[in-house]
Amino acid sequence: MYLSGLDLNLVLSLRALLEERNVTRAGRRVGLSQPAMSAALGRLRRHFDDDLLVRAGGQYELTALGRVLVGRTAAACDVLERVFTSRADFVADREEREFTLLASDYAVAVFGAALARAAHTEAPGVRLRFCRPPADPADLTETALSTVDGLLLPHGLIHGFPFVDLFSDRWAVLVAETNDEVTDRLTLNHLERLPWATYRRSHDTLAARQLGALGVVPRVEVCADSFQSLPLLVSGTRRVALVQHGLAALSGLPGVRVMEPPYETPPLREAMWWHPVHTHDAGHIWLRETAARVGMGLDTAACGRVADAERGTADDAAGHVTAGGDDTYEIHPGPAHHRLR
Repeated sequence: MYLSGLDLNLVLSLRALLEERNVTRAGRRVGLSQPAMSAALGRLRRHFDDDLLVRAGGQYELTALGRVLVGRTAAACDVLERVFTSRADFVADREEREFTLLASDYAVAVFGAALARAAHTEAPGVRLRFCRPPADPADLTETALSTVDGLLLPHGLIHGFPFVDLFSDRWAVLVAETNDEVTDRLTLNHLERLPWATYRRSHDTLAARQLGALGVVPRVEVCADSFQSLPLLVSGTRRVALVQHGLAALSGLPGVRVMEPPYETPPLREAMWWHPVHTHDAGHIWLRETAARVGMGLDTAACGRVADAERGTADDAAGHVTAGGDDTYEIHPGPAHHRLR
């Protein structure tokens, strides 16, 4: 089936029908009359050889194929919108555009806030939208990445996409100050014996997986969808938790000790990944160059991190960011006018 034989207007009608599950509301959503939307539904049913919507009592329900198409149609519409809103130029201080990044709360706190400050200075019309990534990296398919502008994730969890390295961090173990079972030195026996608070599932970080290779299986007592909640879940308890040094430095919560892991944890190299469809987009070039500069300029002393100057398949960043002691950033931008390459 070739696109030349399709009416792409039907994609909008299909999305409206599947999401509204009502012909009249779907027509109103895309600006079609009820008869015109009914005709579009007829054409779609013939194309897919499926009813898509079936009446159940006083309302419509999706068929099995209709349920499959809901997500795919939304993704297709997002891609089409990106295609037809593309521009040859991106002048940062004059543009109005929203960029969507999938990121954990750790990435937003340690890096996203600095990126937002840089965007505020360089491109006041740009909006940044941070959304949580799926719990399972296997769900980060080409289709999923094509509908967002980027993904902030360490190396080792995703492969096969272009990326730019942002910064490096290292792992730490949180222990409550009141936990007298741990004195000055943490051991693997402590990690095996004490209960854990974990981010999502116990194996969702490479450092936690490394423990499994050493024969230590964390006894998870509580898990959370947030790295920033882990200090609160450790304080005043016997629990331990793995967190990034950068986040531990930002939290400043009383009642928690930050200790070195008793084993060699894998390096944590945070990167921004994107779908190849965005590689030559002028606005996206600005986004990833800005992200690279911000990552290189993060205050390594304050966060216990080392800025990583390596770069993936993206172009080298222009300019740099200097971090101040009061957690403010002075922006030294490179060229703010970008064209398609």
